[in-house]
Amino acid sequence: MNSRNDMISERKSVTTLPASRALSPRAGTVRRRVAGVVAGVAVVGFAAAIVAPTGIALADPPEAAVAESMYSVALVDTQDLTVTVDGAAIAPADRGAFSVYVTPKPTPTPTAKPASTGGGGGGGGPLFYTGGGAPAEWMAAAGIAESDWGYVDYIVSHESGWNPNATNKSSGACGLVQALPCSKVPGNGYDPVDNLRWGTGYATSRYGGWAGAYAFWTKNHWW
Repeated sequence: MNSRNDMISERKSVTTLPASRALSPRAGTVRRRVAGVVAGVAVVGFAAAIVAPTGIALADPPEAAVAESMYSVALVDTQDLTVTVDGAAIAPADRGAFSVYVTPKPTPTPTAKPASTGGGGGGGGPLFYTGGGAPAEWMAAAGIAESDWGYVDYIVSHESGWNPNATNKSSGACGLVQALPCSKVPGNGYDPVDNLRWGTGYATSRYGGWAGAYAFWTKNHWW
């Protein structure tokens, strides 16, 4: 058993700390607050390190630049429609920025039709003579000399009987002198004056005149 003197000596041997090093209740509280702040910062940093890659991955990727074309713009225009219950009321799209070129159709080249050389009445059929008159009037109008009227009368009487509209169905000869072909007569082959004028030229060029044509006809019964 220790004596009282021993206990006193033991107490004296204990080293007393300076007042500056002794911990006060206020200092302990500050240290605990600092430790809590540090711990909180550490937790936040750890959470950010975990969430940051995931956030980047979940973010919407940047849209790639899409080249705008005539087709894409036209497609948008055709889809921009307004439909009512009464029917399809389509709002006209603004296409002022576009121009459409339509290749024009070539103009057909007109085909020239051959001109009629007279005689048979053209494409609408023969133009038959409907006027009046007498053989003497027709010969005078055709410029035939009266001295040749007898020759002309003989030939015309045998060829057509003085019928201005006489037509040979087999050969196509027409008129008073039976001009062949009828289209050779300038004007109208069925007009008696035109027909006799042509006959004068034919008789002169082939037989030397109406007298020679008469002589040939009486021998051969044609001219």
